[in-house]
Amino acid sequence: MLTLYSARACAGAMTLFSLLLALQIPSYLGIALYKEQFLAVAAGLTLTTVFLLTRAGRSKDGRVPWYDWIIALIAPAVLFSIAIWYAYFLREQPFGPPEMLAMGSVIVILVMEALRRTAGLFLFFIVLGFIVYAMVGHLVPAPLTGRSIAIEELPIYLGFDPSALLGAALSVSVTIVILFIFLGQLLFKTGGGEFFTDLAMATMGRRRGGAAKISVVASAMFGSISGSAVSNVATTGVITIPLMQRSGYSGVQAGAIEAIASTGGQFMPPIMGAAAFLMAEFLELPYTDVIVAGLIPALLYYFAVFVQVDLVAARDDITAAAESLPKVRTVLKEGWHFIVPFAVLIFALFELNTEPEIAALYAAATIAVGGALRPYKGKRLRLREFFATFWDTGIAMVELNIIVAAAGFVIGILNLSGGGFALTLFLIELGGEQLAVLLLIAAGICILLGMGMPTTGVYVLLAALVAPSLVEAGVLPLAAHVFILYFGMMSMITPPIALAAFAAATLSRESPTRTGFMAMKLGWVAYVVPFLFVLSPTLIMQGEAEQIAINVATATVGVYLVAVAVEGYFARPLDVARRLALGVVGLVAMMPDTALGLEGAVAIAGSAIGLTILGHEHFAFRRARLRNVPPDVAGE
Repeated sequence: MLTLYSARACAGAMTLFSLLLALQIPSYLGIALYKEQFLAVAAGLTLTTVFLLTRAGRSKDGRVPWYDWIIALIAPAVLFSIAIWYAYFLREQPFGPPEMLAMGSVIVILVMEALRRTAGLFLFFIVLGFIVYAMVGHLVPAPLTGRSIAIEELPIYLGFDPSALLGAALSVSVTIVILFIFLGQLLFKTGGGEFFTDLAMATMGRRRGGAAKISVVASAMFGSISGSAVSNVATTGVITIPLMQRSGYSGVQAGAIEAIASTGGQFMPPIMGAAAFLMAEFLELPYTDVIVAGLIPALLYYFAVFVQVDLVAARDDITAAAESLPKVRTVLKEGWHFIVPFAVLIFALFELNTEPEIAALYAAATIAVGGALRPYKGKRLRLREFFATFWDTGIAMVELNIIVAAAGFVIGILNLSGGGFALTLFLIELGGEQLAVLLLIAAGICILLGMGMPTTGVYVLLAALVAPSLVEAGVLPLAAHVFILYFGMMSMITPPIALAAFAAATLSRESPTRTGFMAMKLGWVAYVVPFLFVLSPTLIMQGEAEQIAINVATATVGVYLVAVAVEGYFARPLDVARRLALGVVGLVAMMPDTALGLEGAVAIAGSAIGLTILGHEHFAFRRARLRNVPPDVAGE
């Protein structure tokens, strides 16, 4: 019990400090702090929590061995010392005193071991590779040659410099992201999870293929808040996957639908799985600009998934969900107060133009008050659950904090060694001055590096490694960063390491690999749309209003046409020729007019041809019904 209480105390203190910092309590008390002092404290609390809760074998069970207790005490001792005497260390850093070398070495070792325990060996070896590169980069052949760095200089830089461990990535995580996780935790403890699931069931359950549509809607709402596709699957999938299987979807289809719906929540505004805050920090843009940029691609993604599950239901004769379903009016009457915090959040962000962390606190306060005053299905926020939210939030943040801390090492090394410029040059040369080739290479790297990592963590890594090369090649910075976010996220459903698909397969008891490939089929739009908004940023709301309207309209039609082609069914089964024709004209319709320079003529023509084909299929089906002819042969 001592272990659990100690870990909860550290995790809860981390959340409490973040909240106090967001409210600027130190300033009100006349206490002047460097941001790095707070980050050092947060890093120390994070490391202590890791070594108390996770064993060397990555198990979360069993007694804490004596050496983990020692490490759990060393970590805060070192990092709290940095926080207390940070001004002194800042002055002494250029001279490299022995105590800084010793403390920096301890920090690097502890962060790397914590990374191995929480994120696994794949990311551990990636970061270790960059540390080795920092030491031998000057021996690497061009164009990846780096600057020679003294061995004793590296630990000091990584442990103390504001460009490394105590840098922007960790700062965003422990000052902004944590407050949105706090918001989500409060929502779940007040019954908000059940409310959104009930709302999805009430609005979608009575429709054709209603069980799958419940999954899509519920996971879209959950995913934006949870910050993790896997936890989203685990939360909503226990309800939606069995429901889909009972309705007539196969186990593979049910798992894939849940995986793809949960993964898409990672870029669903307004929270976008917490990656949006990091993107705003890296690009030095208002957070609201990032939200607006993510809106159309997210809607196209879910539109494609929704259309495909509907077509599967029509093709396989899957009816509405068979379970007793709640009514919309009843659900809203009992849980309308869960909608208010999101209205508060959006109003604070867009109308009051407040900082994201303050808007999150406004929304969290609204949830706390509403949850305390109004129970949902008997669940009311009590004082015990409210305090538990602090340590639950801190524990939920541990893995992300460690990943972004390690990503800070990578960012620092790239800055110190000049490796960032060398990598950018290498990728551009590899692309051979062909933007399409560079984008394909970048997409592959994003999926590869993203395997096994949470979306927010992989975004930080990719923002340092891949985004600069796209920007250097002429891609709009916002488009480049949204591009890497999307493809980093798609590692969640792309075999061989498709964590969201694997989690869903565990619930559906089907093959993880088959589930992953089915999810790729359903999520095809996420593999296509990023290339389109790089070619023409109108799909991320950059450009003239008229161009945006035309491109969004034709892209929507194009997505529908390709979805029909992928499933091979409209009003009746489609032959290969019609599927190919719809696929081609659908892709043409999706192509932004500004990318082709033809004022939308090609996209509009593709849309018109595709809709004409669908119209023919619709009327052929109706004629077949009137003549009692099998619909798959009518009109042949």
